[in-house]
Amino acid sequence: MGLFFIFWIVFQLLTGINLILPLLLYILRVFKKKEMLNPAVQGAYDYAVIVTAYEQTTMLPSVVDSILKLNYHNYLIYVVADKCDISGLNFKDERVVLLRPEETLASNTKSHFYAINNFKRAHDYLTIIDSDNLVDPEYLNELNKFFDAEYIAVQGVRSAKNLNTSYACLDEAGDMYYRFIDRKLMFDVGSSASLAGSGMAFSTAFYKECLENLDIEGAGFDKVLQMEILNRGYRIAFAEKAVVYDEKTSKSGQLVNQRARWINTWFKYAGKGVKLVGTGLKNLNRNQFLCGLVFSRPPLFIVVGLSGLCILIDLFFFPEQLVFWLFAVLSFFYIFFVSLSYFKAPKIIYQSLVRIPVFIFYQILSLLKAKKANKISTATQHYYESKIDDVDKTAQ
Repeated sequence: MGLFFIFWIVFQLLTGINLILPLLLYILRVFKKKEMLNPAVQGAYDYAVIVTAYEQTTMLPSVVDSILKLNYHNYLIYVVADKCDISGLNFKDERVVLLRPEETLASNTKSHFYAINNFKRAHDYLTIIDSDNLVDPEYLNELNKFFDAEYIAVQGVRSAKNLNTSYACLDEAGDMYYRFIDRKLMFDVGSSASLAGSGMAFSTAFYKECLENLDIEGAGFDKVLQMEILNRGYRIAFAEKAVVYDEKTSKSGQLVNQRARWINTWFKYAGKGVKLVGTGLKNLNRNQFLCGLVFSRPPLFIVVGLSGLCILIDLFFFPEQLVFWLFAVLSFFYIFFVSLSYFKAPKIIYQSLVRIPVFIFYQILSLLKAKKANKISTATQHYYESKIDDVDKTAQ
């Protein structure tokens, strides 16, 4: 009984800390001096804007149109249309370079390096944009503030371009929660923002150094890249005004397949997060330690499920431990609603919260499909078409 009791305590702590850590970060940021950036951008850096598409091209005209409307002049757009029919694409602007690989790449990093190997000139920085994204006009100007401050890796904000279904609203609510914790709070306390797959920028030379010699299959290239950056001792900045608008999952099938790949990625790379925690402790490196905790954290629906199981068992066998869970649950809800408030969630998102159980149910289905996730589909199917001018009218 004694050994089991110790195991049970440890298990609950490891589960509950995932609900409490955000509150600890929120408190810690109060004692951290705010980083000041020069509001007057000094550099007019040369950017390569890499847009990757796989099989689908319907949204490419919209994303390219939004990039061409940037309030910036020194950039070229490289559109990598992997396994795509490009006969219907006609980009007349000389700043757009359309690339169609002869062989299927089926890999984010391979598409990125296909673009890099076809650069028209030596760009200072590159930024990665998905084919379903739309880019805010001030995006590159906001990135420049951090490159002026000598950061070599920056993550921007991926805000919703569609809130047309309850699934999309809940997807954005979850994104706001993670955006607040994994990016804003982590960066505010002196650690690194988590990479999000798009809306991120790097020194071109540094990106090549990190990934050029790695062969990354399936989803999760951003996890590998983040680990490479952290292992080199660098921080990833969070540019919360560098915004790209991202399509949120609006259909149940789309949600299941996307989350299955994400869960598969977590199982694949969680061990590296645990190792990074150890590295951070060994080096007394706050950046590596905190990022390791975030990197190894299970998906939220798993944490919620395990927490519910713990509460149920404690209710019958260890009622004195329910105090811990009361604190953990209250901590979670407090930070969750702070995150929605901070990013100015519209009323429709709050109204969608009643459908969270359905959203969790579909993520449980995703868990069952996670093992074969990369065989289901290589990329998320996109359905919501819009222009940057449409998004600006309803942007938060």
